Amino acid sequence: MEIFILISNNLFSLENYIYVAFAVAIIGILGILSNTTTFLISLISMELMFYGLNLSLVLIGVFLDDIQGALGSVFVLIIAGADSALALGLMTNFFRKHHNINIFDVAFLKKRIIEVTKD
Repeated sequence: MEIFILISNNLFSLENYIYVAFAVAIIGILGILSNTTTFLISLISMELMFYGLNLSLVLIGVFLDDIQGALGSVFVLIIAGADSALALGLMTNFFRKHHNINIFDVAFLKKRIIEVTKD
């Protein structure tokens, strides 16, 4: 009952929800920029950015009383799911071959690319 009263008193306006969506996306961006070791943290941070975008799309749909915001959110969720599946598959293969998922161990790939381009 208290939640209905708080919402009906307009304490939770659209502007506050947009700030929350923006904060979630900024946390995701900061997570990617501050990560220096593991690929998994980058993947989680990228998902946070997608969730911030989804929340803003749903809010725009609710504010405009239109279904297009929810449909856009579903589309972004499909893209995020495909991205996560691809990244986790690549990470699983990398772990099977090298027995860790440290980003610094990808340096051997850079050496091979440079050797191939020199030939």
